[in-house]
Amino acid sequence: MVGTSTLLTACRKSEKEINNVEPRPNRELGEMTLRTNPNTGDKVSLLGFGMMRLPVVAGGTARENPDSPIDQEAVNQMVDYALAHGVNYFDTSPAYCQGMSEQSTGIALSRHPRNSYFISTKLSNFAPETWSLEESKAMFFRSLQYLKTEYLDYLLLHAAGMSGGDKDGMGAFYARYIDNGLLDWLVEQKKKGKIRNLGFSYHGDIHVFDMLLRWHDEGKYHWDFVLIELNYLDWNYADEINPRNTDASYLYAELEKRGIPATIMEPLLGGRLAKQPASILREMKQMDINATPAEWAFRYAGTPKGVLTVLSGMTYMEHLQENCATYSPLRPITKEEDEMLMRLADKLSAMKSVPCTACNYCMPCPYGLNIPVIFTYYNNCLSEEMDDEKPEGSSESEFRKARKRWLIGYDRTVPRIRQADHCIGCNHCLSHCPQRIDIPKEMQRIDRFMEQIKQQM
Repeated sequence: MVGTSTLLTACRKSEKEINNVEPRPNRELGEMTLRTNPNTGDKVSLLGFGMMRLPVVAGGTARENPDSPIDQEAVNQMVDYALAHGVNYFDTSPAYCQGMSEQSTGIALSRHPRNSYFISTKLSNFAPETWSLEESKAMFFRSLQYLKTEYLDYLLLHAAGMSGGDKDGMGAFYARYIDNGLLDWLVEQKKKGKIRNLGFSYHGDIHVFDMLLRWHDEGKYHWDFVLIELNYLDWNYADEINPRNTDASYLYAELEKRGIPATIMEPLLGGRLAKQPASILREMKQMDINATPAEWAFRYAGTPKGVLTVLSGMTYMEHLQENCATYSPLRPITKEEDEMLMRLADKLSAMKSVPCTACNYCMPCPYGLNIPVIFTYYNNCLSEEMDDEKPEGSSESEFRKARKRWLIGYDRTVPRIRQADHCIGCNHCLSHCPQRIDIPKEMQRIDRFMEQIKQQM
């Protein structure tokens, strides 16, 4: 892949503007960059607060400590800081934080005037037992109750294109939204003022994405916005990293030519773009000595003019502060910077890492495997291996020490009974993965990788 991403053709203007590196020193916050929703005139903050990784009392997130309650005081403080610094878009779902995200979000936001923020949530009727019109309607009304609101600013059909039950992406979409009359009912709710903007988030079957946009063209259904995955690696390499994903360049272009605002998920690709191999980091530093990998990724995702907001699932105050600084205001990616990021994407795509975003939808595994943690550790190993170029003066013993460190770290990070070699290929996880990763196959690959390191030892 060569040249620019063509993302720059969508810029408003060209200007020059959390890894284990120091953030930009003495950064002063200006005004948060706002984007205008052409449907409603809403002035939406370019940084959107994703409420899917909220902190829990035991530390970390509900994914890491599922039995621990959400730390509501910490959430309140982060929401207060976000609103005080121009963030006004909050995205949640009935499926987030062990089902507790909407309640926590409602508590935090209801302490502020209703006209000071926009609420986005989803119709997350993944399980077949929620596919009936009655169950899906009940989910919708619970969202209003939990979020302490009379209306939703933004509602999405959650993960359109993702398979479910025994159905493929198209079959699951029809079962969830069409055959039961739910989509027509949601359109009626919009007419009644219960929903201000109706859209969908896309994962999986591209035929579903294309069909929904065709319906938009034909006037069958109108989409006010669409949530897509966009980052500088997925711009051209989403389908090469995972053949069942779709390049962001295609998704964004299809929305832009129709004037449908895009909201963005996974700007850091599940955190993978926030921590870079040293060889990648060196090239970033040559372009901007102070910029963090996360800053590069957020600037890239926020540059296209058709992007309404970029969602970030934030657990800690320092992440919120850093991301607010990046977008206060946004410094759009320049042509030279875009070319650099495309070169880095070429290198990263060659790593053949697992395209896991740590969404945790695959959990719990019936056999106790910690699937997202295994994938994260494997991807980090590949990043280290990418840097292990045996520079002059390095010895075979140093090389062996690095591999021994990986093995020890794997055992410390993932208990042995939960490691990749314990996957029996039951396929329970397959229908739950929005990235459509062949999880059992990847577990076999990771097991072979670790065994290869052991043989080298």
